[in-house]
Amino acid sequence: MSVKPVKAISIIGMMDKLDDVIQFCGNSGIFHPDDAISFYSNTQNFVPLNDKNPYSAPLQSLRSAADMAKLEIEYTDIKDFKESPSEVLEYIEDLVAGLEKMVNSRLHCQQEIEACVRKIEQVGHFVGNNLDFTEISKCKYIAPAFGRIPKESIEKISKIDNPYVMFFPCTNDDTHCWGAYFAPIDQRSEIDRIFSSLYFEKLDIPDITGTPEECVNSLKGELEKLKKQQQDIETDIEKFWETEKDKCMKFYTKLEELNTYHAIRRYVYKYHKNFILVGWIPAEKENTFTKGLDNIESIEYSLSDGKEELKNSPPVILKNPPFFKLYEFFVKMYGLPSYNEIDPTPFVALTYTLFFGIMFGDMGQGFVVALVGFLMWKLKKMEIGKILIPCGISGMVFGFIYGSVFGFEHALNPVYKALFGIDGKLVEVMESNTINMIIYGSVAIGVVTIIISMLINICSSLKRRDMESAFFGANGIAGFVFYVSLVAGLVCTMFLNIPLMTPVYIICLIVIPLILMFMREPLGKLSEGKKKWQPESWGEYFMQSFFELFEMCLSYVTNTMSFLRVGAYILVHAGMMLVVFTLAEMVGGAVGYIVVIIIGNGIVMALEALLVAIQVLRLDYYEVFSRFYIGEGRQFSPVVARQREE
Repeated sequence: MSVKPVKAISIIGMMDKLDDVIQFCGNSGIFHPDDAISFYSNTQNFVPLNDKNPYSAPLQSLRSAADMAKLEIEYTDIKDFKESPSEVLEYIEDLVAGLEKMVNSRLHCQQEIEACVRKIEQVGHFVGNNLDFTEISKCKYIAPAFGRIPKESIEKISKIDNPYVMFFPCTNDDTHCWGAYFAPIDQRSEIDRIFSSLYFEKLDIPDITGTPEECVNSLKGELEKLKKQQQDIETDIEKFWETEKDKCMKFYTKLEELNTYHAIRRYVYKYHKNFILVGWIPAEKENTFTKGLDNIESIEYSLSDGKEELKNSPPVILKNPPFFKLYEFFVKMYGLPSYNEIDPTPFVALTYTLFFGIMFGDMGQGFVVALVGFLMWKLKKMEIGKILIPCGISGMVFGFIYGSVFGFEHALNPVYKALFGIDGKLVEVMESNTINMIIYGSVAIGVVTIIISMLINICSSLKRRDMESAFFGANGIAGFVFYVSLVAGLVCTMFLNIPLMTPVYIICLIVIPLILMFMREPLGKLSEGKKKWQPESWGEYFMQSFFELFEMCLSYVTNTMSFLRVGAYILVHAGMMLVVFTLAEMVGGAVGYIVVIIIGNGIVMALEALLVAIQVLRLDYYEVFSRFYIGEGRQFSPVVARQREE
């Protein structure tokens, strides 16, 4: 329910110990590197270590070769791996060369097979036409051309005024006619041009001899040889992989680790003959981490608390119980809290689950939503699926209160009779009195939510030492007193007949807080002890503050009224299901009635679940977060090799 403490650690040592430090930091899995420049005031002699990554290209080559060879390379345990980085690179280079050689042979063989199949298909169009390609190729004065032409072009040939433009058809398919034309040598260019304009496609047969039948048989024999050659290559790849698989996995895993850890070098700076590396570690892991560093000679390190390094924006690790942790997905989507900011995840978890249940109150449909969420989580590993489970359960709880099961409004009456001794439902949504209660209740929910948001803002602002926001802001103490006093005064006057809005009450609890909010900027600077607290131009300040104050007052109203959507969706759900049952009765018949009810429930469920999920998220983002949350933090991302993550 908070942000975990982190500590900044600065490591300085001789350059020959850099690899040992990087290896240790990477193996620890808890080191988040950062730019050392921002941690030191005098960085004149700092030189970035712009080393080229020697592992990136070999790693990519291995992945590409394995992909082309249709081999799956996975991560494995390398606790006992002792080979040096140079030995890893040497082995990977030899492995890739061997794989590429076999892959290229297979690719070349596949290309020859495809070419052979294509020739068989093309020459097959001339089988049975008593042709001899060998004799035709010996012609000295006539140039033959074999191929195909669109059927619609056949009719155009007879209309061409040229005695040498003749086409001799052999076979037909759905769109083309296969055959040949013969052109005198001296007319060849002109005849080729004419047939080209008719979309004639030539068949390239320079190495085809004999009759079409003999040619096809010869090509089929060649095809069998090529397939046998391809099978032999596949066998060689399989044998190669059986021999090298385990070793390759280990070297691949080590190479991935070396490549990942090399990323730490981007943050290293040289200082004369020394290196400087700065990063972050969880405060709870300090002893374990420093004990490991103590085993490396010729290095020194120093630590500082994250609260002392706020100017360097410490990375954030959220710490929440399992239920609240589900809703970190929404918080991260908006933006992580800063290190000195309150984590809003618990508040989001409670409000989102509660509002979703209120707006989507149906026992049957809530169960389906929870089930769908469970399947999305288990089968597709979708984060939103885990959130839908408690939301669906919340919908079931409020569905029990509303007495709605898949839109059947009186299905739970026997349960109410047995449990509470009443004949009807606990809440009859569509009654006029209930509708008024729902509207007032929605506004009340908005008021309570906004008040809690203001209290959180006061605590968060004090934690950030932002006195202007904590005391004089629209969501600070002044704004809190103004809003609560105004709401209390209106409720007492309009509904309880208590004359609370007296002149003293208005001046002390409404007017004075407004004045404090109007003067929040200079008052805030004064409270923080700043000497330059006065604005450059009082006239400009008054004009700007007037419009800002007007906007603040307007936001109190709009934000509160925005929660009317909570009650509106209760009524919308009941109304939509009423339409479904009306349509089912109009269709008539038992089968038709059931079909309409099932389809209607599906449509209402999908549409309303989507809309409610979006609207509740909107309430949290715009009506709640806008009052206390900044969300400009950055995530704690330690350097971890992928095999360690898994």
